[in-house]
Amino acid sequence: RTMIQKGNAWKYGSNIDTDLLAPISALTAAKPEEQYVQCLQDVDPNFAKSCQVGDVFVAEDNLGIGSSREWAPQYLRSCGIRVILAKSFARIFYRNCFNLAVPALVCTETHKISMGDELEVDMEKGEVRNLTKGETYACDTVPAHLMEMVNDGGLMDHLKKRFKKAS
Repeated sequence: RTMIQKGNAWKYGSNIDTDLLAPISALTAAKPEEQYVQCLQDVDPNFAKSCQVGDVFVAEDNLGIGSSREWAPQYLRSCGIRVILAKSFARIFYRNCFNLAVPALVCTETHKISMGDELEVDMEKGEVRNLTKGETYACDTVPAHLMEMVNDGGLMDHLKKRFKKAS
């Protein structure tokens, strides 16, 4: 799998917490397909139904603060998000992103990205190319072992693959 992701930016501010990404009402929905559509409903009711597979979630500081709900990155993935950029992340949210096969990269210049900008994120080089504005921003790279886990489909699938090889 390539380490380059191209998609449109879904841009939000600071302190987007896990309660906004995975509201308690979503966790009690009867069917899984009814759960993720509530992702960010209190911030942007159009997010879940308008997001496309391959899009990029962009935030400012403290993305994923709050509870350690692993559903938050899972719902973003279910909406189509394939990479997340933020200036800073809550530690547990950050790790849950990789565990659920959604790369999360620190990018100190997310304030230059606007909603709907077409982005190309090169996780190996640590570059975000804003194709709409003709700008390039530096971001973290994804270590090879974490990218392998993402490519395997997340932590559980990665472990199954490794244990299968070992036996």
